[in-house]
Amino acid sequence: MPKNTKVTQREHSNEPVTESVADLLSLEHPMDYKSSQMSMGLSPGSTAPVKALIPSPDPDAEDGRPAWNNKLEYILAQVGFSVGLGNVWRFPYLCQKNGGGAYLVPYFILLILIGIPLFFLELAVGQRIRRGSIGVWNYVYPQLGGIGVSSLMVCGFVGLYYNVIIGWSIFYFFQSFQYPLPWAECPIQRNGSQAIVVPECDKSSATTYFWYRQTLNITSSIDDTGGLNWKMVLSLLVAWILVCLAVIKGIQSSGKVMYFSSLFPYVVLFCFLVRGLMLKGAVDGIAHMFTPKLEKMLEPQVWREAATQVFFALGLGFGGVIAFSSYNKRDNNCHFDAALVSVINFVTSILATLVVFAVLGFKANIMNEKCVVDNAEKIIGFLNTGVLSKELIPPHINFSHLSTQDYAEMYGVIKTVKEDIFDQLGLDACVLEDELNKAVQGTGLAFIAFTEAMTHFPASPFWSVMFFFMLINLGLGSMIGTMTGITTPILDAFKIRKEILCVACCVIAFLLGLLFVQRSGNYFVTMFDDYSAGLPLTVVVILENISVAWIYGTKRFMQDLEDMLGFRPYSFYYYMWRYVSPAILVVLIIATVIEMAISPAGYNAWVEAEGAERFHSYPPWALAMAYSLIVVAMLPLPIVFILRHFNLISDGSNKLSVSYRKGMMKDISNLEEQDEQRFILSKNPSEAPSPMPVQRPYLGPGGTQEMTNTNYGTSTKTGYQNIGSPESEL
Repeated sequence: MPKNTKVTQREHSNEPVTESVADLLSLEHPMDYKSSQMSMGLSPGSTAPVKALIPSPDPDAEDGRPAWNNKLEYILAQVGFSVGLGNVWRFPYLCQKNGGGAYLVPYFILLILIGIPLFFLELAVGQRIRRGSIGVWNYVYPQLGGIGVSSLMVCGFVGLYYNVIIGWSIFYFFQSFQYPLPWAECPIQRNGSQAIVVPECDKSSATTYFWYRQTLNITSSIDDTGGLNWKMVLSLLVAWILVCLAVIKGIQSSGKVMYFSSLFPYVVLFCFLVRGLMLKGAVDGIAHMFTPKLEKMLEPQVWREAATQVFFALGLGFGGVIAFSSYNKRDNNCHFDAALVSVINFVTSILATLVVFAVLGFKANIMNEKCVVDNAEKIIGFLNTGVLSKELIPPHINFSHLSTQDYAEMYGVIKTVKEDIFDQLGLDACVLEDELNKAVQGTGLAFIAFTEAMTHFPASPFWSVMFFFMLINLGLGSMIGTMTGITTPILDAFKIRKEILCVACCVIAFLLGLLFVQRSGNYFVTMFDDYSAGLPLTVVVILENISVAWIYGTKRFMQDLEDMLGFRPYSFYYYMWRYVSPAILVVLIIATVIEMAISPAGYNAWVEAEGAERFHSYPPWALAMAYSLIVVAMLPLPIVFILRHFNLISDGSNKLSVSYRKGMMKDISNLEEQDEQRFILSKNPSEAPSPMPVQRPYLGPGGTQEMTNTNYGTSTKTGYQNIGSPESEL
């Protein structure tokens, strides 16, 4: 029996007929009739049973897109991507610099205000649209499709130098299989019949010398490239081979790797925490860390650095978060995932900080005791030469068992009595607090301060192997997310075998990465770290926020989330996305620009003759290169906007994923069934209740007015986009 829809009513009756959404969509031509099971292949006027239009119950499983084997793999992937080297060597430094325990207050507040809401936003759009960063933002608002391209560019820049750090860790990892550790003592060189310590090492320290001379073999300026450092070239090659093997099969291979690379660092951190707490001085370090300096909370710089750390700790804007979530089923509870991963990230930062300051507290005690011994020898020399009188030394002090308290008492007496010549004596105060206040971060923490502390551990090679293996795994987890942020949007846009694409990306990245394994390569790592990601990513994320909250509409997005999750997220997110997060991001962008304007652009160069670092300004060519990184990363934003504004390139609105088309047609078929039932029951279509659910008004971009089309006969495409396209259904 022919299907009696209102379309056929309109063909056989002169009476006006109220058109439903299903009627409009029935006039559309199939979009992918060769590959999609939902192509209807109906000639005008022909009919088909309703059953033929109903998709299978699990459209996500049939759209050809890979999927996570289980929820644990996905969570570990997100944790591995967000928890990286910055949690170990950046967060503890910021705590130490910005008021100890007081820094945790602004960090936690900003995690709630911008971290979790924006992380939830990226998870939601990726899961709903099931595309990479480029495809997602093409769907949300095509004119801002450059957001995805900029994300991909930043991922490329960061991946180039980030894997160099993994290469350094690999080098140290293999160097750790020897006793004593090669950075435990300064090397000795022969000068005729005499054996002397290498002057560069004698002026610095054994670990500092090993880092700058044995590992990097660094030049004294960025102008002097010095040629390739072949040890680092080989280490970089091994790093890229590891990354390529991890991502070559997409999430099918990276998901398996994440079981180890995401969990192993926690095993090492807990081992280090237990071992660190047993060391002398560990409690001093932890107490120093968590002693709050509340006055620091009033400084704007502290809040700016806390916001920046929250921003990068969760990997916002890189595209990796969106790419990973795009492989989820559309009914996955991404709200729970956002909260869980954010909390794990925060707790990991606290755990890493405890470990770092326990070990640094031990190191500070070692260095303080060494300081006391060295200065005690100076005092004995002054006593023997008559420069100082023995009457200045308190009678209870025994130089053979001199404690830090005894030295402090003796130092105070000498300073008071010999005030006129005290500066000439060259005595140090040897205060433990001064050692703890020596802030180190980044490579200085991992490859100098921490390695020096481990040389004093019993069984130091074992702990060194564990530490650098942990760094390799932390870096590998972040690199898998970065590479996924690059490959997923490319695979979505082009029909390329993922194996070929991954190998090609790794080979190209290795060749470009040779810039960072020259003898001057460390200076370029610093440049890329300072300029390639900070400002561009902040701009990318605020545009993501604006495109969803203000262009697509926060109310519509909340309704989409309710349809997807089965419950409506808290109103808290509505206000965060619409008002608070954009405002904070604008302030962060302004603060970042001001900071770049007032801070001198330069780098810390290693001066071999002095055995120390000295700040150098970038030469003009290097400064131009640094600013070009920002320009190149942000250039896709205006270019794509202009090209699509003037219709010079396609907006990609007709490239719906199969799962979208199937989900859309499922809604259509349900509406058709309701429409036919009303006709069979002889209800006047104009009197029949609307087939659209009352609780699902399709609101306009502002989220306040329903989108209507009063002139259906002139544009069926408008009706299609309003209902089925990702512009209306994230």
